[in-house]
Amino acid sequence: MHRVGSAGNTSNSVRPRKEKKFTYVLTDLDDTKHCGGINCLAVLKSSGPGRSDYLFTGSRDGTLKRWVLGEDVSTCSATFESHVDWVNDAVLTGGDTLVSCSSDTTVKIWNCLSDGKCTRTLRQHSDYVTCLAAAEFNSNIVASGGLGGEVFIWDLEAALAPLSKSNDSAEDDGAASVNGLVSSLTNTSMRPIGSSNNISLLATHQGYTPISAKGHKESVYALATNDRGTLLVSGGTEKVVRVWDPRTGSKNMKLRGHTDNIRTLLLDSTGRFCLSGSSDSMIRLWDLGQQRCVHSYAVHTDSVWALASTPAFSHVYSGGRDSSLYMTDLETRESVLLCTKEHPILRLALHDNSIWVATTDSSVDRWPSEAHNPVKVFQRGGSFLAGNLSFSRAKASLEGSAPVPVYREPSFSIPGTPALVQHEILNNRRHVLTKDTTGSVKLWEITKGMVIENYGKVSFNKKKEELFEMVSIPAWYTVDTRLGSLSVHLETPQCFSAEMYSTDLNIMGKPEDDKVNLARETLNGLLSHWLTKRRQRFGSQASANGEIPSGKDTSTMTFALSRIEGDGSGENDHVVYPPFEFSAASPPSIVTEGSQGGPWRKKITDLDGTEDEKVFPWWLLDCVSHNRLPPRENTKCSFYLHPCEGSTVQILTQGKLSAPRILRIHKVVNYVMEKMVLDKPLDSTNADGAFAPGITGGQISHPAVGGDGSFWSGLKSRQKVKPSIEILCNNQVLPPDISLATVRAYIWKKPEDLILNYRVVLGR
Repeated sequence: MHRVGSAGNTSNSVRPRKEKKFTYVLTDLDDTKHCGGINCLAVLKSSGPGRSDYLFTGSRDGTLKRWVLGEDVSTCSATFESHVDWVNDAVLTGGDTLVSCSSDTTVKIWNCLSDGKCTRTLRQHSDYVTCLAAAEFNSNIVASGGLGGEVFIWDLEAALAPLSKSNDSAEDDGAASVNGLVSSLTNTSMRPIGSSNNISLLATHQGYTPISAKGHKESVYALATNDRGTLLVSGGTEKVVRVWDPRTGSKNMKLRGHTDNIRTLLLDSTGRFCLSGSSDSMIRLWDLGQQRCVHSYAVHTDSVWALASTPAFSHVYSGGRDSSLYMTDLETRESVLLCTKEHPILRLALHDNSIWVATTDSSVDRWPSEAHNPVKVFQRGGSFLAGNLSFSRAKASLEGSAPVPVYREPSFSIPGTPALVQHEILNNRRHVLTKDTTGSVKLWEITKGMVIENYGKVSFNKKKEELFEMVSIPAWYTVDTRLGSLSVHLETPQCFSAEMYSTDLNIMGKPEDDKVNLARETLNGLLSHWLTKRRQRFGSQASANGEIPSGKDTSTMTFALSRIEGDGSGENDHVVYPPFEFSAASPPSIVTEGSQGGPWRKKITDLDGTEDEKVFPWWLLDCVSHNRLPPRENTKCSFYLHPCEGSTVQILTQGKLSAPRILRIHKVVNYVMEKMVLDKPLDSTNADGAFAPGITGGQISHPAVGGDGSFWSGLKSRQKVKPSIEILCNNQVLPPDISLATVRAYIWKKPEDLILNYRVVLGR
C-alpha cells in the first residue's frame, strides 16, 4: 500500500491535482479474527470482582480488537476500525481510553469500552507513526514517535476538550488540514461527522499543539515513560537513547552504546533505570542517574524487538527476530529460554503470572511467566549466563550449545486467520487468484467480494495457467495484500474504462447488447446500504435524483458536476444486479477520503447515510447518486475491414471503421452480411432494428451490379448451398464470440490500427 498522506488538499485550489481514490477491503473467513501480524498488545485489568480482564490487540490488518478473557476462553467483543494502514502500537490510559498509532500517519483515540467508536484523530506526524508511550499515573500524557524523526507529547485532556462551536459551524470550519502546520491555520477544531459516525477528522482543538521533542534526525522506533510521566526516552536508527523532559520537550541526555537500530525501550517506575533492545542483538541496562550503561546482555542471536519486565524490574522478558522468548535476571545475568515460536516476536505483555506473545503471525499465545516468582522458572534448570558481547551468544549457538525451552506449548491461544501473501488479477478482470500463509489458493470474484472457489494447497502458478483466458479487458482496478486481506483500489477515470455486455454477465431482464460498466455497478453494490440509509434519512430529497441535501456550500460539488458526462443509459433506478451483490454476512470495509480530513475506513453496513462530499470523493457521489460518469478515455476500437487477399468478394469500405472494444466478431459478420445483402442471421438485428450496433465510419460501398455480381448469381443457382462469412486476422480465423479488444491484444499484436479480413465460405 502506498504511504497515506496525513492531510488532504492543503492548497487553495478548489480541486486537488489528483482525485481521491476509493478502496474496498475484502475478508473471507471469520471477521472477529485478525488476518495479519499482531504489532501491539495491551492488557486492561478488571476493576472489580466477577468482571473479566480485557486484551487489546492491534494488527497489520489495520484493525484493533478487544478480547474478553475467561479462564481458558476468549471472545472478540469489539473491532476498532478506522485506521487505513498497519496499526503499529497501542496503549491504555485513564482506565477507559485506548490510543493507537498507524502507518497511515495518524494517532487515534478510542473509548476502549465502547463498540469501537473513534473519538478523535490526531494528524500531526508527517510519516508512519511507529510507537507510543503512556504514563500509568498520569492519564493525560501520551507520547508518539515515527519515521519522520518526530516525537510529540500529547495532553489528551486538551486534545479531547469539547468544541465550543455548534456542530455545523465546527464541521464547516474543519475543511482545512493540519499536516504539521497547525499554527498557520485560523481554526483547526474538528469533530466526528454525524452523531453516530465513527469517522473522525483532525484532532487539534482550537489551536492546541502538542509539545514537540526536537532532536531526532532520523526515524524513531521506540518510546517509554516512567509511571508519572516526568521522563521520556526514545530510540531509533541513530543508535542512541535520548532522554527528554516531556513537560517541556527539552533534551536531558544522550546515551551511546548500541551499534544498530534501537527497537524497544523500557523504564522502571521511578525513571532511574532504562532497558533497551537493539538490532545488534543486545539488551542494555542504563543507569540514567549515572548516564551510563551498567550491564549488557547477549541473549539473542538476532534483533531484539520486544521487552517486558517483572513488576519489581528485577527480570526482563525479551523476544525478537530469532523467534525466541527469554527471561533474564538483570542482577545475576542468568537467562533461560522460555519458548520458541515459528514466527518472529513483535510484542510482549505481562498478565498476572502469564505473558502474552504477539508475532508476525495473526495468532496470539499466552505462556507461563512466573512474573511474581521468577525463581520457579530457573529452578527447572536449563539456564545459562548471558554474555556481554554481541557475538558470544551467536558463537554459542553455532557450537551447538543452544538452550532447551522450558515450555513446549502455550497455555492458551487466540487464533487468527491466514494472511494473504500473493495475488494475481486474471484476464477477465473480475477474478483474482490469491494464496495465503498456509499455501491455500482461492479464487475471488471482486465484483461480489467473495471467494467463489477454494482450490486448497495447490501450485499457485499452475492454477494461474489453468485459469488463463484469452480475453482483453482494460485494467480498471488494482489490488494489494498489504493488510493480509484483499484490498481493491479504484481511481477515476481509469476505473470506469471496463465494460461488458449484460448477456456475458448473465443479467436477466436486460437487452443482451446493453453495456454494463463494471466499476459503476460494483460501486452501486458496495454503497446500496448507504443509499438506502440516505433515502430513509432525507426522504424524497435523496430518493428522486440522488441530490445531496447537505445544506452547506455546494460550490465544490457544482464544480465537480460540471466536469462529468452523462452515462447515456438514462437509467437512475439504482438496481443492484446479481453479479454485483455484496454479502451482508461478511461485508467489506471501504477506505476513502473526501474534501475534509484524511483517509478513513469503515464497514459498508456501518454507514448511516449522513456521509457526504466531505468524506466521500466527489466522483464517487456523482456515480452512485447521479448515475453519471467522468470523462473517460476512448472506449472505441478503430479497424479496417478488407476482403482476404485473392478473394473475388467486393470491397465494402475504403475507410476506417470504429466500434466498441467489447464488440464481438459475430457482430462484424452481421455487418458484412448486411452490406453484401446475404441472408441475415436470426440475431442480426437488435431491438430498434439497427444492424450490427456500434460500427460506424468508413466509406461503405453497396453491392455492385457488375463485376462480383456474377459470383452472387452463381451462388443463387446452388439452392442447397448457403454462404457464410468468416473474419480473419493475420490469416487466423476468428471465433465469433471473441471481442475486438481481444483480437487486437492477442492476435494482431501491433500498435497500428487493426486490420480484419473477410471471406465467403460455402456450407450446407
